[in-house]
Amino acid sequence: MTTEVRVPQLPESVADATLVAWHKKIGETVARDENLADLETDKVVLEVPAPVSGVIKSLDKSAGMTVTSGELLAVIDEQASAVAAPKPAPKGEAKKSAEAKKQESPAATAPPARKEEAGGKLSPAARRLVEENGLSAGEIAGSGRDGRITKSDVAHHLEAAPAQPAAAGARVDQRVPMSRLRARIAQRLVEAQATQALLTTFNEIDMQALMALRARYKDAFEKRHGVRLGFMSFFAKACVEALRRFPVVNASIEGGDIVYHEYYDLGVAVSTDRGLIVPVLRDVDRMDFAAIEKAVTGFAERARNGTITIEELTGGTFSITNGGVFGSLMSTPIVNAPQSAILGMHKIQDRPVVIEGQVVVRPMMYVALTYDHRIIDGREAVQFLVAVKEALEDPARLLLQV
Repeated sequence: MTTEVRVPQLPESVADATLVAWHKKIGETVARDENLADLETDKVVLEVPAPVSGVIKSLDKSAGMTVTSGELLAVIDEQASAVAAPKPAPKGEAKKSAEAKKQESPAATAPPARKEEAGGKLSPAARRLVEENGLSAGEIAGSGRDGRITKSDVAHHLEAAPAQPAAAGARVDQRVPMSRLRARIAQRLVEAQATQALLTTFNEIDMQALMALRARYKDAFEKRHGVRLGFMSFFAKACVEALRRFPVVNASIEGGDIVYHEYYDLGVAVSTDRGLIVPVLRDVDRMDFAAIEKAVTGFAERARNGTITIEELTGGTFSITNGGVFGSLMSTPIVNAPQSAILGMHKIQDRPVVIEGQVVVRPMMYVALTYDHRIIDGREAVQFLVAVKEALEDPARLLLQV
């Protein structure tokens, strides 16, 4: 009895996928739910599990091909057994075979084992990088779940390896095709710039009160909730309160209409080896600080391990991005369409400021709000940013909702 393995149903927002790699060959055994192949979409890498146990009878698509929902990928024979080892030859033939082997040239030796067999499981991006650089996976330490080797692991391995000196005067170019995610990011950013009237307004936040509050309670918070207390939960809560006061910042344009969203689904930008993705926190107004911190931590871990779902990347009414973790002091983020605004957080830096006529040093952060000027006026954008600033400079406002 044979069973067909087909491309799983892709979400409506995803038209097709690229077959990145096969994990089995024709004639090899496979266990039920074992990963057969990796499919890369515009947003995530999907694993294709085996529906039954058996032997791979055929592989109907090659790595690198574009596939759509329902297309045939492979056929599994449930009743077949793995290809048996050849029976020993008669003594006379065995002697001839041994003599023939002696005459074989050294180049006729058996091919080396697959590189990934020597090390941990490779992510699709890591596998491409390993193959492009002729590396052995067994020499690379994996930092992902169950020893999974990520693209960053391969990059760190390459950085640690001694550089090969180029020939004098050599000019070297390396051409690497864009991943589907990177190409999709590029397309969406260009579309946002071309279709929206984007404008950015800035302000700065005195982080002293918030940092003192965090330092005072972070140990007790982590002990009780099992997650670290970061700044993202405070910024998320501050944005929700500001969005309540200025609902147009939480709105979007559909055709000739303005759609006001009466819920608060915040996208939180996460950097991964494959590029920037924006998982969505649903109904943030109903979440407490611990729930927000746990959700953000979970998003970051699953995004980097390639296990985040497309559903978690869909929707969102407003976004937050934190360039400060990379040292950015100021930037103009681009709106994640069809949303109409995005808040950019930046590096906290000690700067002299004037408070009550005195010059003092305070930990300051520049914040930026990029917005679609077609529906959000400058007055509303500035007042929104001031509301966020006031809530974070006096964190008690977040508890009292004032």
